[in-house]
Parts: sequence; C-alpha cells; structure tokens
Amino acid sequence: MPERVFNFSAGPAVMPLPVLEEAQRNLVALPGVGSSVMELSHRGKPYMAIHADAKARLVSLLNIPDTHDVLFLQGGSRLQFSMIPINLLKGTEKTADYILTGSWGKKALEEAVKEGKTNVAWDGKPTNYNCLPKQADLKLTPDAAYVHMTSNETIQGVQFQAEPEVGNVPLVSDLSSDFMSRPVDISKYGLIYACAQKNAGPAGVTVVIIRKDLMEHASSDLPGYLVYRNHAENDSMWNTPPTFGIYLLGLVCKWLQEDMGGLEKIQKQNEAKAKILYDVIDESNGFYIGHALPEDRSMMNVTFKLGDEESEKRFLAEANEVGLTQLGGHRSVGGVRASIYNAMPVEGVEKLRDFMLKFKK
Repeated sequence: MPERVFNFSAGPAVMPLPVLEEAQRNLVALPGVGSSVMELSHRGKPYMAIHADAKARLVSLLNIPDTHDVLFLQGGSRLQFSMIPINLLKGTEKTADYILTGSWGKKALEEAVKEGKTNVAWDGKPTNYNCLPKQADLKLTPDAAYVHMTSNETIQGVQFQAEPEVGNVPLVSDLSSDFMSRPVDISKYGLIYACAQKNAGPAGVTVVIIRKDLMEHASSDLPGYLVYRNHAENDSMWNTPPTFGIYLLGLVCKWLQEDMGGLEKIQKQNEAKAKILYDVIDESNGFYIGHALPEDRSMMNVTFKLGDEESEKRFLAEANEVGLTQLGGHRSVGGVRASIYNAMPVEGVEKLRDFMLKFKK
C-alpha cells in the first residue's frame, strides 16, 4: 500500500484506517454474498441488514430516544438548509431564529428567508466570527418555529460547548463537523443534521435525527423528496439511498464502539489533540495567531494565521513536503486550518506540533 500522509482536510476528511481496510477487503465481494455492497439491491436482505445495522449502531452510540427518528438522506447540509424551513417554517405565521456564528450559519439563513419569516438572534460578524454568544446576548423570538445553530464552524474554528437555552422552541443544529465527536443529549434537540464527510463517513450521506412530532408540520403538497415524513415512513428508502456510504458509516460507528470505546473516550482524545496544537499557538509569542477566542475554540478545526502571507505560503509548502497535507485555510479567510477529526491519529497531531515548533525556530 502506498504510504499515507497525515490529511488535515476539512472535508471530505480523513477516515479511520481500519474502516478503509475492512472496506477494501470486502470491496469486490461481501463475505457470504458474492457481490460488492455497491452492487446490492437496496431492497434485498443483504443490504437491508447493513442498513439496519448502521442505524442501530448510530442509535446506540448517540443514545437516541424513541421520540426521534434517524434518516439517511442525500444532498448534504446545503439541502438541509432548505428542507428545514420548508418542513418547519413554510406556511406558518411563525418566525425562525438563526444564531450566526460563522459562514455555514449564514448560508443556512440565506435559504431560510425564502420560506418564511426569520430573525437573526445573534450575529458574530462585528468580530469576524471569532467568538460565540452568551445566553444573555441572544435575541430570541417567543414561540418561534425553531432556533437554528451551527454546533461547530469549520471555517472560523469556533464550537459551542453547551446548547443555548431556547425554552420549548425546537432547537435545530448543524452538527456536520463535530457529529459523533462527543456525547450529545439528543432530547434537547428538535432536529440534528450532519453531512457525513467529516467524522461519519464519505461524502454522499446526510444523517438527520428529527423529533417525530415535527415531521407532521409539512404540507403534503411539497415535492416528495423534501418531506421528512416520506423518508421516515419508508425507513430512508423512499428513493434509492446512498448504499455504499451508509455501509461505511456503519463501519465508522463500529470502529467508534469497538476500537475507540465510545463517544466519551473519543471526546477525551479529541480534546487532548486540540490542546497539543493550541498550546503551540499560545506559547509562540504571537508567531502563530489563533482566530477564535480561547473559550470558544473548536476541538475539530484549529484555525490560525502567521505574520504575513509569504510565511503562510512557505509554512504550507514545507508542511506538505513532510506529509502534512491539506492545511490551507478556507479560501474565504486564508491562513492555516488543521482539521483534526476523530480519525486523525494522535501521531499526526504530534508531527504537526513538531513541525510548527521547528518552523518557528
């Protein structure tokens, strides 16, 4: 096998090596089946067993209560930016609140305004989205249709450590970039969604965890694919699901359960990995300049700049030469971004730390 680099891409991102190896072993013919997972009918028993296993493992990992349903969809978070207001806001007289903590929250709002009334409960733009709101900062609408938040902003590198208090209003959260990186109390949410290509699997699968009563709001006049209820009633097989991606998602859940010991343990490892890099930034006397305020830093996406653009270009080029790849910041902000999702091994983070210290010297 060719030597693997340490891939710090924000997404599609690094996947667990044991998952890739198991998928490689079974790629041509799944044991006992004789065909690749990619060739199986989604209505046949072999695939339906894979589908059920992935869903069951997800329910177990996240301790999802019976009040919620799990859907495997397509279209990424971009489609969810529209599906959420179409199902929960459209046709009502209510307002949807949006907490804007970075680029992805803003993009979600852009789609919501097309479907109904919205309110910006807080916007971090004045400080270039380097921090998160305190509870007292939120201007929430009483009896809102829902409150939307982005749990972790990959571009700016800020992450909520606790959910905002929204009373009886359904809390909706984009967990795309920190999904399955730590335990989450699902009962606090009306809806959670996550595109898979960060922590959960390859691009192509979107997980939606939705409170069952919220699925009754949508009009039956809507295009069929856009109605959550249709997918729930058909166990995510209203149309052909992304079968191979769901298979890999199931293997990732298995890896988290059996190899990593569950979400509590992966959270501790993630926090330790992030601390390694933030310590270098904090002790660099301004050579490395972190974007997020310390109390709001992401443990998934470590974002920082160097003193000038030329130094950043040299940093990225020399890092790439030693097998530390995909460290460039998002095109909208520049700088450096180290995405250290679940599957990034501690060894990769330590190698980046050593490179940062050597580069500064």
